[in-house]
Amino acid sequence: MTISPELIQQVVRETVREVISRQDSGTDAPSGTDGIFTDMNSAVDAADVAWRQYMDCSLRDRNRFIQAIRDVASEPDNLEYMATATVEETGMGNVPHKILKNRYAALYTPGTEDIITEAWSGDDGLTTVEFSPFGVIGAITPTTNPTETVINNTIGMLAAGNAVVFSPHPRAKKITLWLVRKINRALAAAGAPANLVVTVEEPSIDNTNAMMSHEKVRMLVATGGPGIVKAVLSSGKKAIGAGAGNPPAVVDDTADIAKAARDIVDGASFDNNLPCTAEKEVLAVDSIADLLKFEMLKHGCFELKDRAVMDKLAALVTKGQHANAAYVGKPAAQLASEVGLSAPKDTRLLICEVPFDHPFVQVELMMPILPIVRMPDVDTAIDKAVEVEHGNRHTAVMHSSNVNALTKMGKLIQTTIFVKNGPSYNGIGIDGEGFPTFTIAGPTGEGLTSARCFARKRRCVLKSGLNIR
Repeated sequence: MTISPELIQQVVRETVREVISRQDSGTDAPSGTDGIFTDMNSAVDAADVAWRQYMDCSLRDRNRFIQAIRDVASEPDNLEYMATATVEETGMGNVPHKILKNRYAALYTPGTEDIITEAWSGDDGLTTVEFSPFGVIGAITPTTNPTETVINNTIGMLAAGNAVVFSPHPRAKKITLWLVRKINRALAAAGAPANLVVTVEEPSIDNTNAMMSHEKVRMLVATGGPGIVKAVLSSGKKAIGAGAGNPPAVVDDTADIAKAARDIVDGASFDNNLPCTAEKEVLAVDSIADLLKFEMLKHGCFELKDRAVMDKLAALVTKGQHANAAYVGKPAAQLASEVGLSAPKDTRLLICEVPFDHPFVQVELMMPILPIVRMPDVDTAIDKAVEVEHGNRHTAVMHSSNVNALTKMGKLIQTTIFVKNGPSYNGIGIDGEGFPTFTIAGPTGEGLTSARCFARKRRCVLKSGLNIR
């Protein structure tokens, strides 16, 4: 019996269509397909093989692979799908801002250009210091910025020559697996080694612990709350921790109040206040506080004035010293409706004037509720900003034309990001100078992470040669 080439091609085409259809529908792929594994040990083992193969690839190869990731992650249909599916699955944030964040992560995360060689030459020869990979990196990603973090981490970690094993938040499982599959297919089409980017079918605490303790995982990167950061720092491995924040925004009497109001609303309402960099409370000098509120109300804010309603809302959205996860990232109008208020559907932010010790001020809410606290003067405002930031060293914002006041706050607050006279998202490279990142390592000191943060420095010495000066 002779089988015609045409029949073989037809069978292959039908099989490929069936596989792609099954994977795009979200059906679990077989273990090891497109970077998805049934267990963490298998995922790590596969990534370990992959990065060793990756060492044989050139920097040109790396650039080609990274461009493939940029292309698939920034494709308009994929951007739309990621944003929509993330909001649907997690119940957090809003679609337009997630599209923007994913696009910035895909197009502007630094690649191999970030790993620059240092060199010294002289009578005794030539010494170079170069960035080399750790090998397999274990990366823990949050539910607040799941796809942005995967895109951002993948580009940086692969640019440094590593493979990465992701342990996503279970509440963002579907969209994370979808993205890992897309990235793997793009890498395969570009000729990359298989399994440079892997994860597990069922994210869990047990799988995260297995990843953190696996001997082949040489570095851990955690983007999330203080609990997971403490866990990676206690692992005995090289660890990068991006923890919580509670960013204050100080406004003094020298600020451009109309601009400050617009910038604060833009920053605090961004993705329903999900970013840890977003303004979480405003400390306004008393003489301009009323004007600031007046200007903020022009930009889609809804003011809460009844103290009883504020206290009711605070009891609903906080649990002790933490935000109630059920309300994190919800729309402002929905939060208002929870306490019987009818705010316009397009309300961007709920604002209210409260005392400094109010839960809205002291707890990082990550929802579009922005408390305003009156301060007698700028010096007091700065001191209170340092206090309410809780030593997280994450992000702070100040609106002022007083260089001395800006300098004082910058020195005292010691945050990784300090935005002056702009919305908070300028600090992560969105509509501001500098590259974007969604892993901001204040606790471990790397700051805004990029490829060089995921690499080791190695010194190579040649004695008595190659000095041609």
